[in-house]
Formats: sequence, C-alpha cells, structure tokens
Amino acid sequence: MKGRLRAAMIGGGPGSFIGGVHRIAARMDGEYDLVAGAFSSKPEKCLETARELGISEDRAYGSWKELIEKELDRPENERVQVIMITTPNHVHAAPTIAALEAGYHVVLDKPLCTSMEEAHAIAAAVEKASGLFCLTHTYTGYPMVKEAKHQIASGALGKVRKIYVEYPQGWLSTFLESEGQTQAAWRTDPSKSGKVGAMGDIGTHAFNLAEYVSGETITEVCAQLNIVVEGRALDDDGAVMFKTASGATGVLMATQVAAGEENNLKVRVFGEKGGLCWEQKDNNTLTMMPLDAPVQVLRTGGPGTSEFSLANHRVPPGHPEGYLEAFANLYKNFAAHVKAQAAGEKQDPNLDYPGIEDGVRGMKFIEAIVENNAGNEKYTAL
Repeated sequence: MKGRLRAAMIGGGPGSFIGGVHRIAARMDGEYDLVAGAFSSKPEKCLETARELGISEDRAYGSWKELIEKELDRPENERVQVIMITTPNHVHAAPTIAALEAGYHVVLDKPLCTSMEEAHAIAAAVEKASGLFCLTHTYTGYPMVKEAKHQIASGALGKVRKIYVEYPQGWLSTFLESEGQTQAAWRTDPSKSGKVGAMGDIGTHAFNLAEYVSGETITEVCAQLNIVVEGRALDDDGAVMFKTASGATGVLMATQVAAGEENNLKVRVFGEKGGLCWEQKDNNTLTMMPLDAPVQVLRTGGPGTSEFSLANHRVPPGHPEGYLEAFANLYKNFAAHVKAQAAGEKQDPNLDYPGIEDGVRGMKFIEAIVENNAGNEKYTAL
C-alpha cells in the first residue's frame, strides 16, 4: 500500500471541536486524504461541511450507515480505507462495529463507548476484523510522555511505588450547558456522555496516561465523584485513590470546575531509585529526579533521549511541539501500521498507538469508580 490512505469522517460537522482536531492531525504528515464523510445527522449541515472541506457532494452521506455501505460499492482504488469517528460517546459503538465488520480500518475518538456491554461488543469486532483499530488517547503521542514510559520500562526508577496524575480544567465552572453551548450540552448529558461526566471526558485520559507511562496495571479504586455546579446531571469533579497489580499506590484527580485552569495534565511517578515528572504546560520537558544525583532535565529530541521518543518528534530541538503534533503522532503511527499490514511487514514498535485494550481498560475504570462511589466499600476491583 503506497501513497495516502483514503479516509472518511463520521461526525465532525458544524460546532464540533474534536472533528477539526482530527482533520488537522490526519493532514499533518500527509498520510491521509479525507474524501468522504457523514459529518452530521442533518443532511444540510453534512453538505455544508463537505463543501467547506472540498469534498465531492456525492460523498457527503446522510448517515454513517449510508457511508459504510455506499463506499463499498466504489472501485477498490477509490473507496475509503480508514474511517474516523468523532461523534459524541453514545454514537461510538454502532458505527465502529459496522465499519470494522465491513473491513475498514477505524480511528475512534475516546472514550471507547458508554457501557461495558458496548465495550465487549467492540472488542469482539476488533478481534474478528481484518482492519486495525486506534483509540485517540492523545497524550500518549507526546514525545516526552514516550520518553517517560521508556525511562520507567528501562529501570531508571526501579520498582514503581507511587503514581500521581491530575487533569484540572475550569471551563465548566458555571452552568454552561444551560446557555446552549454545544460541547457543554452533550458532555453533561447522561444520554449522550454515559455514566460519568468529567471522569469520562478527562478522567479516562488521566487513567490511560498513568498506566501507559508507569507500565502498571491499576487493579483497585476508591473514588469520590462530585457534582459541584448546581443543576448539573453528571460529575464535574472527582478524585480516585488506586492500587496496582505490583503493589504501587496512587491518586488520580480530574476536575472541570477548577476556575481559571486550562488543560494542565500532569503525571508524576516515583520508584525505589527516584522519580520523574511530565506536565502538558511544558510538554517538551521531562524532569528526572534520581534519589542520589542531581535533577536531570530531558528535552524533546535532545541529548539522552531514546529512539522511542525520537521516532515521535518532527523538528529540531528547541522548536515547540504540542497537542496537535501529539495527536498527529497517533495518526502517523496508525498509518504506518496499516501500510505495514498491507505489505505483510513487521510493525515498528516505536510507532505505537492506543488500541482496543486501552478502550476496554478505560470503560472498566469508569464502571469501577461509579460502583465504588455509590457503595460503601473502601476499594472496588477493576
């Protein structure tokens, strides 16, 4: 398979934040051409988006079902190969399963879905599918997040003892959903978001980052979920104490009512030999803190960094790479795996991306914290 992959998008029409991000990320490395879409359930909005993106009107479909079916009728050298799904959470499972069963590769925005039943159904479809599946847990795409993962896996910290991860936002500090704000409206609606609000929207990112960087598997949780803004239907704040399979412990915090905060996701991991810290507001820096040596600062693409992180950055050291580049790494790495699969070649382990296991883990996390928050047990098993 040579050249650009032909892609279609489900969702991402007018008012969509994440649809635009996916499109930018997919374009950044020249690996995809967006040639079709079912951008909205409203035909006029779908057509409007297609025109804005320069997509032929006959490939602006009225529904995701029509897209999946009609693209298969096109000649093989024209039909879509990758489907990007950027819909609200309640419209994740059905199009993902249908696309996989039809033979497409799928890139799905996180979280995986809204229930464990849906998660198991998607996992079963992935297992049977000829196509590959990517879940866009964006923050794993940062080069220095990958460096942190490498440092821990290589034994730089010794046995992991403590993990702290936090994701503070402030954008839902008021009852924004009552003002008709599209993003706030669906993210705080249980029928569209699922069982949780902030914990599903950003808490799953923090959970995924904690496991990805540390290499640990979280096995037990003790959770408190809060609704701070009066009238809100889902949690907008919460904290989780947790234990891992190896005996490490940690704390996860996710809130969308930290007034004045933006998106300063932060992870710290401590082991027998020292600790490390990465935070999004200075995402090109990884701080290493040895127990018996001076603090060491590693920079994206700089001296002392591994092949794992070097494979995921683009510009000379000192030039900032941020959220969009991290997102683009997922698309770049996924394209590399799709092309390697088509050629029957080995996939490069340095070009990793989140998959179905990450999605199922995220849903188990949600189920466990909801159960624990509602019950009287101190800890609940994942």
